[in-house]
Amino acid sequence: MDRYVFLETFGCQMNDDDSDRLLGFLKDINYIRTEKVERADFIIINTCSIRDKAEQKVYSALGRFKSLKNEKPGLVIGVAGCVAQQNGEALLKRAPYLDVVIGTHNIHRIKEILREVSVNKRRLAATEFSSGIDGHEYGPRPFNIGVKASVSIMRGCDNFCTYCIVPYTRGREASRTGADIMNEVSALAQRGVKEITLIGQNVNSYGRGTELGFAGLLRKVCRVEGISRVRFMTSHPKDFSGDLTRLFAEEGKLCPHAHLPAQSGSDDVLKRMKRGYTRAQYLEKIAMLRAVRPDIAITSDIIVGFPGETDRDFLDTMGLINTVRYDNIFSFMYSPRPDTAAAGFDGQVPLEVKSERLRALQAAQLKITNEKSRALVGKTVEVLVEGVGKAGPDEFFGRTSCARAVNFPAGAAAPGSLTDVFITDAYANSLRGALQGSTP
Repeated sequence: MDRYVFLETFGCQMNDDDSDRLLGFLKDINYIRTEKVERADFIIINTCSIRDKAEQKVYSALGRFKSLKNEKPGLVIGVAGCVAQQNGEALLKRAPYLDVVIGTHNIHRIKEILREVSVNKRRLAATEFSSGIDGHEYGPRPFNIGVKASVSIMRGCDNFCTYCIVPYTRGREASRTGADIMNEVSALAQRGVKEITLIGQNVNSYGRGTELGFAGLLRKVCRVEGISRVRFMTSHPKDFSGDLTRLFAEEGKLCPHAHLPAQSGSDDVLKRMKRGYTRAQYLEKIAMLRAVRPDIAITSDIIVGFPGETDRDFLDTMGLINTVRYDNIFSFMYSPRPDTAAAGFDGQVPLEVKSERLRALQAAQLKITNEKSRALVGKTVEVLVEGVGKAGPDEFFGRTSCARAVNFPAGAAAPGSLTDVFITDAYANSLRGALQGSTP
């Protein structure tokens, strides 16, 4: 008998990948995804705790589901992901209507976990860490993959940046075997996936100390028949190697886009963050990338208001933005996270100062992003067609190899095709174009 699951995901690309895996395991035990929460037999929130705001969303969502539990006593409500891993049993105490807490290393155990809840009537928190990656952790994918898919190649992080909670919620670094990854990529290609994004907290350290390494893995993925584009994220600047940089010139399927989180442009702040590189060393990596691929798009993460950040430090970050001229950035105000070293640092920056710095940073980056977008008007770009756009069935949506969103009249294009689009207009978050021609 089919049952229904309502799944809500917060957070990064790793959480999205975890949700895909969760749906795959649930499909194996006859669960069908529903967008109507009232229909669900199982409600699961997959959570993020990188920033405080994301964590608060979880508690708000849980509150919305409380009344449903009263109306439907057999309903199972669960929390997965980083908040689940971080808070464990405390979540069950905070929300008496919550049935199960599933940590980041336990998604593949969902069948036995649900049996304990439904059959044995237990409320439980499964938050144990495992030392390595079990091949069974990466199971079947749900059917509705689309033309793009992410493939997790590792989990955890060994860097322990002073602001970051990831090593505490996802554990230490562990890499999947190359054979396991390649089997998954090949299977996705056979199901019509055209673009693969290899993901991990720090993909550059994949297979550290082994013969393959990340550059070797990336090269193998680029050779898979049926795959048109390959991307990866996220990279740690200190581990971004020359071998990896050269692939941008050597592998035609590797998209000219590098996400290289700087976090700050100040050497003093970078040292307190324990990032392991200086501003000058970071800029050397940027110069290396642009030397081998002048058209490469570079994006970044920036944190403002880190403890002890002075006006001078912030100006250094603003200077980095204007020097690198990123295609885009993800920018955030620092928020102290439990168990991290920076939460106890002196010099916590007042909220109003952080807010003003964030506004100034985002305004500067928006100006640069708009300039780069307008520079594409009048040019023809190759777009991977992802599907129907928001404007309706006569409109298609896709992305350039540099990850810019493009909307255009559908014409003879088809989802999954690579098509040439002439750019006619540039907007804040997307480009507008006209179809030129397509190739399968």
